[in-house]
Amino acid sequence: MSRWIWCPFLLLLLLLPLGCEVQAQVENRVVFLPGAFQNVSISQNETVQAVVSRIPPEVAFITLQFHTQHRNATLSYARMPGLGLSLTAVDSGLLSALQPGQASLSLFLSSPDGGTVAGTGVILQYSSTDPVPGACNMEFNLDIDPNVYIHYNLYETTIRFAPANLGYERGETPLACDKSTESTTRWRLQYDIYQYFLPENDLSERSLFNGIHAVADVQGMMENGKRVLTVLSSDMSMAVFNSIPGQGVIFSVVVRDPLLNTSASYVPAHTYACSFTSTLDGCQTLGKISTKFFFTGGGGGGALVASLRVMFDSHDGSMRHKATLIGMNGAQPPTLYPELFCMGFSFATFFFFVLITRTTGLDYDICLTLSAVIGVVGGVLLVMSWWRFGSVMACIVVVGLMLGFLIASTVLFTPLGDLDLFRRSDAVFWVTFCCIMLIVPLFFVRWPREGNIVTCGIVGAYAVILAVNAYVYTSLSYITLNILKRFLNNNFSAAFTDVPFQAIDYVLITVWVVLGVCGIVLQLYRERSRPFFPPSPYLMWLQERERRKTNVLDPSHHFPPLANRLLARARQLTKRMEPAGEHTPLLL
Repeated sequence: MSRWIWCPFLLLLLLLPLGCEVQAQVENRVVFLPGAFQNVSISQNETVQAVVSRIPPEVAFITLQFHTQHRNATLSYARMPGLGLSLTAVDSGLLSALQPGQASLSLFLSSPDGGTVAGTGVILQYSSTDPVPGACNMEFNLDIDPNVYIHYNLYETTIRFAPANLGYERGETPLACDKSTESTTRWRLQYDIYQYFLPENDLSERSLFNGIHAVADVQGMMENGKRVLTVLSSDMSMAVFNSIPGQGVIFSVVVRDPLLNTSASYVPAHTYACSFTSTLDGCQTLGKISTKFFFTGGGGGGALVASLRVMFDSHDGSMRHKATLIGMNGAQPPTLYPELFCMGFSFATFFFFVLITRTTGLDYDICLTLSAVIGVVGGVLLVMSWWRFGSVMACIVVVGLMLGFLIASTVLFTPLGDLDLFRRSDAVFWVTFCCIMLIVPLFFVRWPREGNIVTCGIVGAYAVILAVNAYVYTSLSYITLNILKRFLNNNFSAAFTDVPFQAIDYVLITVWVVLGVCGIVLQLYRERSRPFFPPSPYLMWLQERERRKTNVLDPSHHFPPLANRLLARARQLTKRMEPAGEHTPLLL
């Protein structure tokens, strides 16, 4: 009797180790439901088993995709990752073709760098009529590779993917990829490339995961993303886009079978076009100090130019008017000086920055410093060309080219610049750009004062926008930055230059318009009755000197030279003051 009493206790002791083992396995096991996102945290030296169960019989293959923000995670078919059986990336995915009768599947997640990795994953199911993403892979390590690979530099972001194949039933042999190019083969497939912009200035993990949740499958990407390109099977399976450092972008590819009207999604991939681990110029510390200093100064000069009266201050008296022109008798110099200096500085700095960067391998900070120094010289030369020689044409050409450059950049910043005609041909692009830019100075010949004032308002206000961009990201900076990148990079013509417009961009557009219009209206009102362009101060000084020599009745003829006036002033400072009162003897 006593033996039967001890049997339940012995059975419990035998099952206890098994229960502990099951509990440990459950802790490293995550169950995925089709279409439902699952957040997963992978600890150091831990392998998490991703389990998919109760797979319907009509499903022919599934994809598991896993995303992290900037730390790599390894997704593999086996518990021990191996070459051709695993992928390590921030956006990783594996495709598994199912066998007849198979209702469950297991894949494995691990941390390759030894630290804890947190991410989000989802399982997507596809039928036998859907295309198989990456099934005709000949470039990457996996046999079937549904991933989108991203490579970026300062100028462009390139995405690549493996071609897809037609779907097939469970247990069947897939069709050959390159046996023929008939309509019954994978050559009829088409690839729609999508991009989805994350919120500006938002580098948070939550923002990324919300974006991934929105565009992970075909329907989500078609509803929320923007289709930018359709690639045929006969084309290269790649696309090039404009790099936007600090702006999160998710890229994905949807492969379509136009005959069966079915589709499947590749694994979306994201990029910020910057590094989260770099201590010098990473995503968190984006923007060099030299760039901030340069554009802050430029923004201050732009605000000054946009708001000041461009023309000189004139008065009704001709003598006072001329004295103001040449800065005599304490009169302030004309406000044309800062405008000409800023325009000459900007023109010379941009030109020599492109020249130095293209012809030398100097560091960015050195190139920017040298360009700024040369820009100062250019600004002084433009001011002197007007002050000494009265060269109105030189001023008109430089100022007109500055406005023409900004107008041409703005025109090609619109969707017009993404047309294949401009994107594929540098010659067509630069001819169009130069034609727009050179037309503007022609109007300045007829209306120099109005053109000068309009340039001050528009270009000066845009300089303020660039100064803001040094601290807060705005897409408006890419109006001119895209042109600069195309100057510096021979292959930039293939890049899509589309950038997102969000709340801050509309605010800054309003600031640009208000500041520019107010400056233009104010200056046109003040200068409505004044000469079309101020004469040369040096020539006016020569004329004034000749007039004083010939007109002895003019009181200024007897005005002492500057040196004598300074000497007399110094003597007054050192001379003892005489007491007030009468010092002459009284007349009797």
